[in-house]
Amino acid sequence: MILDKNEASALGRLFSAAVMHDFGRRAFSPLFTRLLGCTRLATQSKPESTVGNVLDDAFDLLSRSKLRDDYVYRSAITQKILLGRHNLNTATLLNEVRAGVCKADVVVLNGTSTAYEIKSERDTLARLHNQISNYRQVFATVNVVTGESHVSEVLKATPEDVGVIVLSDRFSFHEVRPPENHPERIVPSMVFDVLRVNEATEILRRLGREIPEVPNTQVRFELGRIFAELDPVVAHDEMVRTLRASRSQANLAGFVRSLPVSIRSASLALKPSPKSRVHIKEAVQTPLTKALAWK
Repeated sequence: MILDKNEASALGRLFSAAVMHDFGRRAFSPLFTRLLGCTRLATQSKPESTVGNVLDDAFDLLSRSKLRDDYVYRSAITQKILLGRHNLNTATLLNEVRAGVCKADVVVLNGTSTAYEIKSERDTLARLHNQISNYRQVFATVNVVTGESHVSEVLKATPEDVGVIVLSDRFSFHEVRPPENHPERIVPSMVFDVLRVNEATEILRRLGREIPEVPNTQVRFELGRIFAELDPVVAHDEMVRTLRASRSQANLAGFVRSLPVSIRSASLALKPSPKSRVHIKEAVQTPLTKALAWK
């Protein structure tokens, strides 16, 4: 099935936060039904299909199209790197992580920190230089994940230590240039901006630094001042250690494995409560014939 822009947009929005929030809150989504009505999937799916089957079919179409969006790339990182090379007990995935004046699309924390900047077929490379410059000051390893149409430009526009990964038409990764791991280049004050106050406090206490007793309005400033004095490698390693623990997704491992592959990335980003997990599983197991009547 060849997709036009409108149909590709509707299929992509099936994996949006809005649909996932509906699933988590109510175990159904009128938005899902409306979006599905803008595609040919509703009429071409088998009568016995479930919502989960339809989502997998939608993702398969998107991943093989020339109009792949950001979610296809995020899902590839989740499936092939986080859950393929690592697992939720040993690694943590974060979305939209602050790095200076930019936000890294995806960051994976295991023994080190690895940022992934996505440049899909729908993206331009106008901001890439500034993004990479900021990421290299916060994360030890930086990769650009892109399609064949951008790869030559990405190679020219990025430093040799930045990895370049191509997502093929067959939804497989090909490493064009391996990344280098350089925790020594990070800027502790920029690492501090990634952290919550309690996380920064924990790090400084672990390092034997005295925590200043100041009014709440001044706490972040004072902690940042101390953090800026840390050795770059120490600041980086402590950030990884702390975030892996404080933002661990290990409790979601069984739940994620039980879901259709197509929504594993979206479900992780949602950070669902136990009740929401039950609702999401109920939603994706709903027969399509019933879901078409969701209002």
